[in-house]
Amino acid sequence: MIINAIELSNFRNYELLNLKLDKGTNIFFGDNAQGKTNILEAAYLSATTKSHRGSKDRELIKFKNDEAHIRTNLTKKDIPYRIDIHLKKNHSKGIALNQIPIKKASELYGIINMVFFSPEDLNIIKNGPAARRRFIDCELSQLDKIYMSNLSKYNKILMQRNRLLKEISFNPQLKDTLEIWDMQLVNCGNEIIKRREKFVKNLGQILSEIHKNISGGKEKLEIFYEADVNSDQFESKLLNNQIKDLKFMQTSVGPHRDDISFEINGIDVRKYGSQGQQRTVALSLKLAEIKLVEETVNDTPILLLDDVLSELDSNRQNYLLNSISNIQTLITCTGVEEFVRNRFEINKIFKVSNGTVEELENLKFE
Repeated sequence: MIINAIELSNFRNYELLNLKLDKGTNIFFGDNAQGKTNILEAAYLSATTKSHRGSKDRELIKFKNDEAHIRTNLTKKDIPYRIDIHLKKNHSKGIALNQIPIKKASELYGIINMVFFSPEDLNIIKNGPAARRRFIDCELSQLDKIYMSNLSKYNKILMQRNRLLKEISFNPQLKDTLEIWDMQLVNCGNEIIKRREKFVKNLGQILSEIHKNISGGKEKLEIFYEADVNSDQFESKLLNNQIKDLKFMQTSVGPHRDDISFEINGIDVRKYGSQGQQRTVALSLKLAEIKLVEETVNDTPILLLDDVLSELDSNRQNYLLNSISNIQTLITCTGVEEFVRNRFEINKIFKVSNGTVEELENLKFE
């Protein structure tokens, strides 16, 4: 899949931008806070309807404006698509696929598969479980619409159950209605647990081989799904924890508390790995994500690299760049000297300055 062009209107610091991309490597360079990441954010939003930063719609609209537009033209398996996102300050966003409005954001998922890699992702191993759950959910939602639907339902049911737990403290008679929410939570939760288990197993096979290559065969990496509860025990454990849940007024068991662990030669990298090991695992994880998408959808994803190369040493940089030569990549960075001096091929290069983007040609460094 290839993004051919992105058009922005009053998005972040861009009043108007019409960007034509190459099917290979596209580099956006410039000083910090000029708008490089905003371009990647717009691309990611076209695929998922959400900002990778977690920003709200009104925060994406250029200052002193009420609306913003993103138009993305792409080709997937020789079929053209057009995605329009209409952001509104005081209303929900409008989405159209091939100029036909869609009611649910889930209808857009899977049209574009993207892998986003930022400096924050390098900390995914040492950060808390929420970051690793987010990784699983973001990727699975792009690959599996049923999973996305179950996850959305589960989160809504969880929110309702937690609200009920608080209301019971004021009105104990409501306790009789708890069973209804428990049944729904278990049914949705079990589907999530089973799908996550399969995902981690498939990912682990790819991840282990990639990490072995990066480490020169010196380290064996394994990934494990740490389910908070097994699917066959969810219902009973939820019932056993009811008194605790009522006391603390929140649901204490379920896939919303899951985690994944990484072990190098049998040692938990989250707790005992060096910073270098943790970053290598994070890099391996992103490269495995790309490979998994390719195997699942029989197409290459689009890779977004947001100033991540400056955070990697030369060996990891080279391994990453050598691994992405066959997929469309959008890279942001503050300087391009290293790209030019090394053998890395650049198909298009853009200079970003204060909300303007200039395509450069025949850029050379002495």
